[in-house]
Amino acid sequence: MSGRRLDVLRTLQESGGPLSIGEIARRLGVHVNTARFHLDALTATGQVELVESEPSGPGRPPLMYRAHRGMDPAGPRNYRFLADILTAELAEAPDPAAAAAAIGRRWGVRSTVPPPRSMTTAQSVAWLVRMLGELGFEPEAGRGEISLRNCPFLDVVEPHNRVTCALHLGFMQGAAEQAGAALEVTDLIPFVSPYRCQVNYRPSSSS
Repeated sequence: MSGRRLDVLRTLQESGGPLSIGEIARRLGVHVNTARFHLDALTATGQVELVESEPSGPGRPPLMYRAHRGMDPAGPRNYRFLADILTAELAEAPDPAAAAAAIGRRWGVRSTVPPPRSMTTAQSVAWLVRMLGELGFEPEAGRGEISLRNCPFLDVVEPHNRVTCALHLGFMQGAAEQAGAALEVTDLIPFVSPYRCQVNYRPSSSS
């Protein structure tokens, strides 16, 4: 963001309190429609908030605006850097794959809400496919396997594929355990073809 829109945002950040459209326009020496245009855009991104104002006379009180309190909600993010740091550190563990699988299993258990009724093996497969789809893996169910057509963490798979794939496997195992699924996720084979990874499962011993 630059130019006039940034001027509007900085004016609100430095004002010490809410300002009306007219006051912002006056301070910047622009037309009120110009100020309104940029305020609408900044409000849509969450960088500026509308504030209720008290009536001071007849008629409707003017719309008042203030800058979002805190860091810029529309500013740039760099989660890739965070992911690189964490996966690189995990890769230095004595047994990176085992450590990653254990972390993934714990998070699978923590983030899974068990269904209200027990599931058959077929229902468990459908449940697992649906969960993986919500996570962005673009899964396709087959006989005893699920193909993953996309990896939402592809950018950090290399050079730490052992860690990221083990995290995925542990997560699926923990989630299936917590959900009481009638299947066991046995392994995850990365890139069985250039276009997919493969999750293997089998009916659980109790099903």
